[in-house]
Amino acid sequence: MASLVLKMSVSLDGFVAPSDGSGHWIAAGRSGDALDWNVETVSNAGAHLMGATTYTTCAAFYPTAPGPLAKPMNEIPKIVFSNSLTSGDWDETTIATGDLAEAVTRLKKEHSDGYLLAHGGARFARSLVETGLIDEYRLLVHPVILGAGESIFPAPLTIEPANTVVFSGGAVAHVFTVS
Repeated sequence: MASLVLKMSVSLDGFVAPSDGSGHWIAAGRSGDALDWNVETVSNAGAHLMGATTYTTCAAFYPTAPGPLAKPMNEIPKIVFSNSLTSGDWDETTIATGDLAEAVTRLKKEHSDGYLLAHGGARFARSLVETGLIDEYRLLVHPVILGAGESIFPAPLTIEPANTVVFSGGAVAHVFTVS
């Protein structure tokens, strides 16, 4: 059975998106070694899970994108959770509708190659957190304070530290498992 891993960029004060929705803040702490960690995380996934908003953004970028993330993002199957999208133009895309928890439970049973890697948006990530089905959190903490914004944790959660990596640009990857 596959595990479900949620990978998110997070500000030092715990937000995954600023109030204005901009994404410029994730450049804070950018470095080659942090990119390598991201590429490894993305490349080892058996499938990528995402909501419609993240899918639309990625589908517009990755098919013609340069760089080391493009290959695994384009080649690894994508499962998009949406009740509004009916099809996906990006190769290796399946649209999943209906109950999120039921669909994720089914996918975890069906997949044995690598882990299922969930990519945010905040709303999709928060919905996954609420299901209680995430096995591992990979949080890339950027050296920036947003002051306000969106969180993915609506309630207390007990997690166990598994690994921490400090990158040369100041970002820190924290890996936690759910106890």
